[in-house]
Amino acid sequence: MKTLAKLPVTIVTGFLGAGKTTLLRHMLGNAEGRRIAVIVNEFGELGIDGAILQQCAIGCSEEEAAGRVYELANGCVCCTVQEEFFPVMRELVARRGDFDHILIETSGLALPKPLVQAFNWPEIRNACTVDSVITVVDSPAVAAGTFAAFPDQVDALRKQDPNLDHESPLHELFADQLASADLVILNKTDLLDAAALAAVRAEVAEELPEAVKVIEAQGGELPLDVLLGLNSETELHIDSRRTHHDDEDEDHDHDEFESFSVDLPEAEEARLLQALKEAVAKHGILRIKGFAAIPGKPMRLLVQGVGQRFDKHFDRAWKADEARISRLVVIGQELDQAAIEEQLRAALA
Repeated sequence: MKTLAKLPVTIVTGFLGAGKTTLLRHMLGNAEGRRIAVIVNEFGELGIDGAILQQCAIGCSEEEAAGRVYELANGCVCCTVQEEFFPVMRELVARRGDFDHILIETSGLALPKPLVQAFNWPEIRNACTVDSVITVVDSPAVAAGTFAAFPDQVDALRKQDPNLDHESPLHELFADQLASADLVILNKTDLLDAAALAAVRAEVAEELPEAVKVIEAQGGELPLDVLLGLNSETELHIDSRRTHHDDEDEDHDHDEFESFSVDLPEAEEARLLQALKEAVAKHGILRIKGFAAIPGKPMRLLVQGVGQRFDKHFDRAWKADEARISRLVVIGQELDQAAIEEQLRAALA
């Protein structure tokens, strides 16, 4: 009986809006015959990222594509690892002859280290290995000082927003995602000049082990030979990487973060985006993502916003049995859902 080689697994992590899903879309669209299974982990009530990835199943029917995307919808992977991640991995292990590679996209709020450690469980260890942990960095956000490591910059930011101090959970999470990385992608570099990009490289390097490579990308477009086949076996040495959460006695939680979904009527694109930006500015929303219905347009508009920066494109035609409504997920801290919904509806009325 032929012994199957260990199935390589690539874990893609990174903060909200860094471009993880865009990177995975590019990887799936350029798989060159590789049979890839995908586990998508969402923070939010809607399967937005899973729906986006299912549009990339080139050569597959919609039913076949849906069967290849494993979406974990209840919190981050490391928080639900016993309840959801393990059963999904056990199913993939049982079918590992059907796949060449597994991609895992973590929630933007996930800590990658506990997920990597899970690959030392006997039932997974004997069948899978972590080919690499790829951390995607939102270069413009870092350049803007969102995760500034220097006290003078931190103090200046604190005067603008007390949530952005040096000890904030967001900064620690960003640092921990870098500390677990085997490869770091500085994404959206086309939005920075040379000096700003050099500053981002220097700041990111402070959080990285020396052996970790840093590469640049625009829209997550990189050759698969650069992303797959790193053979890092990360699970064997992840314990040696120190992170902010190593000494915690209890599992981390995300009680400080929350999300809700909102359905809105059709609205002109410019009007919708302006309403979303105004809501972000007033309520301190971290991220908005989802699909929008634009009057007179046969295709739905995919919207992904981080702070005041919104990316958008028409992803597919509306189906005959679909309601033409805008459905969005709002993610943030201490959100006033009623007030946000009221503001959005009033702006689009």
